[in-house]
Amino acid sequence: MKTQRPITSEDEHVVLKFRPRTSAQPTAKREEPARLARPAQVANDLSRYEKPREEPDDFRQRMLANVAAFAFTVALTAVGIWLAMSIADLRKTQDCVLMGRRDCVKISVMPRN
Repeated sequence: MKTQRPITSEDEHVVLKFRPRTSAQPTAKREEPARLARPAQVANDLSRYEKPREEPDDFRQRMLANVAAFAFTVALTAVGIWLAMSIADLRKTQDCVLMGRRDCVKISVMPRN
């Protein structure tokens, strides 16, 4: 069986010379130490992105909503865990019955008075 090689030409293999970028502006002088000690300008100020609010923020309502959301999440997690355990127990009982065993289900006996 013949091996096939791709057809290549010398035009495909070109070595490009790396040229470092040069800045369009001449290099700046080194900053003086006194200038470096000054605090940064207000470049990181995010107040320009804030929208004016029509009503003040209601902290109590927000905290009540957070507590309600947390309680709902805990309840949903508890129901999910209970459901997973119930399904696992049913699967174990079904596997026992399908194997032909007779003592698969635990029967609780109530004493008579």
